[in-house]
Amino acid sequence: MDIKKRMVLGVALTMLLGALPLSGCSAGTTAGGDTSELEGTIDIQGSDTLLNVATAWSEIFMDENPGVDISVQGGGSGTGIAALLNGTVDFAIASRDMKDEERTEAEAQGIDPVEHKVALDAIAVIVNPDNGVDELTMAQLGEIFRGEKANWKDFGGKDLQIVLVSRDSSSGTYDYFREEVVAAEDEDAEFAQSAKLLPSNQAISDEVKANQGAIGYVGLGYVTDAVKVVTVDGVKASVETATENSYPISRYLYIYSNGEPQGVMATYLEWILGEEGQQLVADEGFVPLP
Repeated sequence: MDIKKRMVLGVALTMLLGALPLSGCSAGTTAGGDTSELEGTIDIQGSDTLLNVATAWSEIFMDENPGVDISVQGGGSGTGIAALLNGTVDFAIASRDMKDEERTEAEAQGIDPVEHKVALDAIAVIVNPDNGVDELTMAQLGEIFRGEKANWKDFGGKDLQIVLVSRDSSSGTYDYFREEVVAAEDEDAEFAQSAKLLPSNQAISDEVKANQGAIGYVGLGYVTDAVKVVTVDGVKASVETATENSYPISRYLYIYSNGEPQGVMATYLEWILGEEGQQLVADEGFVPLP
């Protein structure tokens, strides 16, 4: 074989070998599409509303990326944000915006909080299934939760005392409901002192289920057939009404980080905002981002 033929054959062989996979040299594919194995740890704390979604995210992501360890804790939006400002977590999950005083504290601590919208939610107002009231207005909800009206007969229901059930003050849902409903007409207004403050959406649902006179509010993903959802200003809380912004008590759900996420944190957040992460939002009964 002459030199020219050997050169042509060598080039062809090199191109063929370059197109074939090399056995034993491939690595696991990460959620971000990288061909190297993803490794690292992520600590997350905060919103009880987002807790089930965040737990589902972490479990699936760790299954797909065995080199990543993600820890998720609840405690409320305020607790998670405080942990971020103290530098003890990587992500804070929250069902409300950061407050001005929290941002001021962050600046004093040298923390740069960056907000990431990760889902939508409609805060469902729930009553006992045996309650005769099916609809309320925002103004009526304000009267009820400020304690100005104390009997269901004032709203077309039974002659029955109203029992107020609320999240505790560390909850982002508590803050949002207070601002949008309780203090809608007077920014200094507060929940009635008679309101039972409970630590979770599930606790509120359980209390309403057990008490015919009870009324409470929960994130959309915590609504079950054991309670009745009342319409608010003629609109019922649902995925559709939250998406189209026709339900009056709708909101974004957030993840906060200290600065723009890097490395494994960036990959994880990208995955959450992607198709698989947003499908898990829907699977947990909440509303994926438009």
